Amino acid sequence: MLLLSALLLACGGDGGRDDASGDPTQPTGVSSVSGASTTATTGATSGAGDATGTSGQAPTGGESTVAPTTGGPGTTDAVASSTGVDADTTTINDPSVGETGFDPPKCDTNLQATIRDFKADHPDFEDFSSDTGLKNLVQPTLGPDNKPVYANAGPTAQTAGPAQFAQWYNNTPDINVAFAREIPLTEVEPGVYSYQNSTFFPIDDQGWGNEGNNHNFHFTTEIHTTFVYKGGEVFTFIGDDDLWMFLNGKLAIDLGGVHPQLEASVDLDAQAAALGIQKGGTYPMDIFHAERHTDESNFRIDTSIQCFIIPG
Repeated sequence: MLLLSALLLACGGDGGRDDASGDPTQPTGVSSVSGASTTATTGATSGAGDATGTSGQAPTGGESTVAPTTGGPGTTDAVASSTGVDADTTTINDPSVGETGFDPPKCDTNLQATIRDFKADHPDFEDFSSDTGLKNLVQPTLGPDNKPVYANAGPTAQTAGPAQFAQWYNNTPDINVAFAREIPLTEVEPGVYSYQNSTFFPIDDQGWGNEGNNHNFHFTTEIHTTFVYKGGEVFTFIGDDDLWMFLNGKLAIDLGGVHPQLEASVDLDAQAAALGIQKGGTYPMDIFHAERHTDESNFRIDTSIQCFIIPG
């Protein structure tokens, strides 16, 4: 009996860890982008793969936190609030975990984004227009800094050149102002998650301001996350302007250039070999978007990816 009591005392510890603890270096006060619709699209359940300086005075206004400048697989420039994991975060049974005894990954349907505001007189903003956009503006492999690599030696029909493009997704004093935003994906039907916003203006009256327009039309969006590939997933983007989505460091969607609302999908099963992904694995997803011209801003994601992993 004494031996049994000792064993029970030795095993009675909590043994757990505080999953709600946040990185103390993470910014707080991340805003959620409003105006999302919950209308579903068939693009998330079927579709073909598409593996494919100015200066000025300091801006005013805005309650958002300036994001850090580095990103990477499983991390993001604009990270979630340091209050930790949301209460509605779910835990899944991930086949990649197996019977090892490790905790399965904690999943979230909120994407953490960095929005960078630019002035309308930046050479890449407002000066170009097109009905079709322009592919191959970036190289098919993500750069070592986890940013898209400009694919041309000089200007193109849609861009001013490599030096200007390098400012799009890097914090640059007197050129852009960075804000943390959260893009919530909502389950609109079983297994299909969506964010739809036909008035995607997440930083109105902030940063450099609206500059005489009814909205702040000149900004970029950067998202870094990781996900569990289970098989059968599709990711669809519909919107304007530039959008590049990288899976496992490889370009999966190319909607570059200034253009009206366009759509592209990637079927992960159909493109698994090209993307270097296997069922049960965990892989980085990196999304880069730009809103470069008045008068509309559309941003829509539909996906059957069910587990975007919370860092940490």
